[in-house]
Amino acid sequence: MDPIKVFIYPDKDFNITKYGAKAGGKIKNTKAIASAIEACSNAGGGRVIVPAGEWLTGPVHFKSNVNLHLEEGAVLKFTDNPEDYLPAVMTSWEGMECYNYSPLLYAFECENVAITGKGTIEAVLDTWRKWFPRPAPHLNALKQLYAMASTDVPVEDRQMAKGENNLRPHLIHFNRCNNVLLDGFKIRNSPFWTIHIYLCDGGVARNLDVRAHGHNNDGIDLEMTRNFLVEDCVFDQGDDAVVIKSGRNRDAWRLDTPTENIVIRNCHILAGHTLLGIGSEISGGVRNIYMHDCKAPNSVFRVYFIKTNHRRGGFVENVYMENIETGSAQRVFEIDTEVLYQWRTLVPTYETKITRIENI
Repeated sequence: MDPIKVFIYPDKDFNITKYGAKAGGKIKNTKAIASAIEACSNAGGGRVIVPAGEWLTGPVHFKSNVNLHLEEGAVLKFTDNPEDYLPAVMTSWEGMECYNYSPLLYAFECENVAITGKGTIEAVLDTWRKWFPRPAPHLNALKQLYAMASTDVPVEDRQMAKGENNLRPHLIHFNRCNNVLLDGFKIRNSPFWTIHIYLCDGGVARNLDVRAHGHNNDGIDLEMTRNFLVEDCVFDQGDDAVVIKSGRNRDAWRLDTPTENIVIRNCHILAGHTLLGIGSEISGGVRNIYMHDCKAPNSVFRVYFIKTNHRRGGFVENVYMENIETGSAQRVFEIDTEVLYQWRTLVPTYETKITRIENI
């Protein structure tokens, strides 16, 4: 794989308090943080400093060359008001591109973006928790999105942040970015997937302490991303811990971007359904994945799980796992080629394509 480069940010700091941010967890600091990021980017880059204290905010949108630095004792607390996360932005939902509520921390087409420091990112879950179930309006929205993605409806026409669709936003979603760094901070709670690295090239996630036990709270999802290192992290999840994905069905065939050249090492998984999950959104292909020297000291459902179905296509090749310690597991290794969850009866099969799996 290509060498992974860590960007050295300019030695310039932009403290959010100088842009009007107020601690205490009562006043929303969305505009103050955005102003600090804007100033940092306009100055050629540097660190946006979140000092110790509790800072309530809506979505944080990154610009290139910006390192959001959470000082020790800082808690960046995100509201749970869906209106705060509008207008909708280009994102994805379970492998299908769409416009949806803004992720809580969002970067689109940026280079050199980072979140660092010993502080904490925390999501208030009161509203999102009510969205965890899948009532009829939500399932109807999924059917609509699936049909649009299966029939080449342009992404800008797939507007999902409306009505009772209730498609929850990601916590961290970096989309089409180069040179990503996530280092040192804590995560507590997430509305949906916790860390989603999507269509990115080059990056490191290290020294993270991630705990999220809500619905669909994967630890880190690497999707259609290449040249990425995950190391020395702790994951305590309500779903899979480390997940390799590459898009769903026709939407991923359109993007034609495999996930490749990924190393996961020296991580602790305290809770999770799967230590290493490949799929089930896998249509762009997955290759060259290496997980080693990780520990799951308690219990996981599966240690190593490759999952796909007859609609996915794509491929999985060159996936290596070694030196893993686990407490207990229902299955150490499983390949399941017919994982469809609620989609089995919810939507029809538009096209059948079988996934090639080899060198595991």
